Amino acid sequence: MTTPDKKADFSDVRSNVESTEQISKKADFSDVQSTISSTEQINSATAGEAQTYTVQKGDTLSHIAKHFYGKASRWSAIFDANRDQLDDPDRIQPGQVLRIPPAGD
Repeated sequence: MTTPDKKADFSDVRSNVESTEQISKKADFSDVQSTISSTEQINSATAGEAQTYTVQKGDTLSHIAKHFYGKASRWSAIFDANRDQLDDPDRIQPGQVLRIPPAGD
């Protein structure tokens, strides 16, 4: 009968890693600044200022709302702002000057 080989003993092995590469500091982005600019014109109705619009032939409140707010469904905001001169949202007349409330209203 043969005796089994003794297993290698690595209990006293130690390691050490060294490098010639310099340790660099973490990147410092504390002084980074950013600006955003656009060539798009800001519509003052969306910028928080009230405007007026003179109704043209063929206009509807939905078309006017689409122009100022980007959504035809906002026609009621224009209607509500002009109740003093409008009784029916389907009866606007060319030449009428309508108040266009800011988009947030």
